[in-house]
Amino acid sequence: MTDLGGTLRRASLAPSSSADDAAPLKDATLLSFNQATAERASLADVIEACARHGVPGISIWRHKLAETGVEHAAKLLRDAGLRVSSVCRGGMFPAPTAAERSTRIDDNRRAIDDAATLGAEVLVLVCGAAPDRDIGAAREMVADGIAAIAPYAAERGVRLGIEPLHPAFAAERSCITTMREARLISERFDSAHVGVVVDVYHVWWDPERAEEIARLGDRVAGYHVNDWLVPVKNVLMNRGMMGDGVIELRRIRGEIERAGYRGPIEVEIFNEEIWQTPLDELVRLTKERFVEVA
Repeated sequence: MTDLGGTLRRASLAPSSSADDAAPLKDATLLSFNQATAERASLADVIEACARHGVPGISIWRHKLAETGVEHAAKLLRDAGLRVSSVCRGGMFPAPTAAERSTRIDDNRRAIDDAATLGAEVLVLVCGAAPDRDIGAAREMVADGIAAIAPYAAERGVRLGIEPLHPAFAAERSCITTMREARLISERFDSAHVGVVVDVYHVWWDPERAEEIARLGDRVAGYHVNDWLVPVKNVLMNRGMMGDGVIELRRIRGEIERAGYRGPIEVEIFNEEIWQTPLDELVRLTKERFVEVA
């Protein structure tokens, strides 16, 4: 297998430690394999590989569901005994017209139905960018969109998880770029129904990160791990395997645990080199690194 990260990987696998760091993981009990990490594989193949390697959880993207069929996917998951930590994605609320915003609300309701059919715990919301240059108005469209779907999600037993994205994605993918923004929106709703998904790739840099995670408390709806590679060549595809980059993973997990979160931890990586890795090798490496450094 290619050395994913080279010299940086060898250096970063022995990070500095702090009293604030979480204790090393004893096993992969909390691991959930986000299917984005194996984008080139089919959903059926990823389910089989997770079951084969003893990975207990999986997160599923809707385009893979569309290829497989929701009911068939649900059967595959039941047969494999996998826990579905989340479905991705809902959101994308802002749009220039009321009709387009209404269409997006309808699509979010279908996403909630998908999550409910699979028994997923969370529907991850990638909130969407401003349709024009008014990012403040776009944030209000996000809040309004969540308000429109939250009652239906509660009826279906699906929690909504607002995922703030790195500011580099503000113009194209999400106007919600900090945990503070995500928290303030989530606080408009019952924490049992709307929370915040913390992805280390998007929040590791935030100087208010530790304070914001503490403020979230039971509003932490999900936790995603990966790594930030340097030098950056393509910000979307720059995620690396845990230990190959610069993120203080155990420091952040310590913050998450002190906030009270004890749920599944998803490994979500967008990286073409990783996508080209044979599936069994990739799942094995993911499980190994999860326990070793996450």
